[in-house]
Amino acid sequence: MATKSMRDISLDGLWNNNPALVQLLGLCPLLAVTGSVVNALGLGLATMLVLVGSNLSVSLIRNHVSEAVRLPAFVMIIASFVTVTELVMQAFTYELYQVLGIFIPLIVTNCAILGRADAFACKNPILPSVVDGFMMALGFTVVLVLLGAMREVLGQGVIFSDMQLLFGPAAASWKIELVKDYPDFLFAILPPGAFVAMGLIIAIKNIIDDQIKQAAEAKKAPIEVGSKRARVTGKIS
Repeated sequence: MATKSMRDISLDGLWNNNPALVQLLGLCPLLAVTGSVVNALGLGLATMLVLVGSNLSVSLIRNHVSEAVRLPAFVMIIASFVTVTELVMQAFTYELYQVLGIFIPLIVTNCAILGRADAFACKNPILPSVVDGFMMALGFTVVLVLLGAMREVLGQGVIFSDMQLLFGPAAASWKIELVKDYPDFLFAILPPGAFVAMGLIIAIKNIIDDQIKQAAEAKKAPIEVGSKRARVTGKIS
């Protein structure tokens, strides 16, 4: 397996192979709990802790686990980090933990986490595995937060509401009311609205990718013979 550079690993996680936009993994919690920025950020940080921890652990034991018990061992590692994440959230952000509900334990079943453990961490040293886990989780979190912001603005006309659930009482004043007396748009708040918003985000990414590809192909296009000539005769007036 060819070793990827840190730059390629980072670009894969953030854009080229983003788990939410390209791999379309973890869509169940992504569509269910992104009704606000604080919910999206909370789930994203919890997923990041599990993904980085599991990639690190799998990379550490990759040469000591037989093929027969490889996947069960990975699942046990992931479940252990999910349990740690649950306990941390119960200790420091209990109200947010209650809001996110079943979707925190369900991180165990997130295919993006098991997929990175099996496809990357079990084949690479510690540092690339940790960077891969962090960048994949960061790319997933960015999509979560973007989707949460879209739904919060369209659904309630505000943004950054209830941030005290994650950052403490001082963050209660972070709420910004964009439209006064905004009538709630229920469709954006419910999961079907999340599905449509997610489709728009994926479409925008595909348009950007196409434009980048066309620009790259235009640069590589060969110059046709005779299309450009330098004039070497005549007088300069």
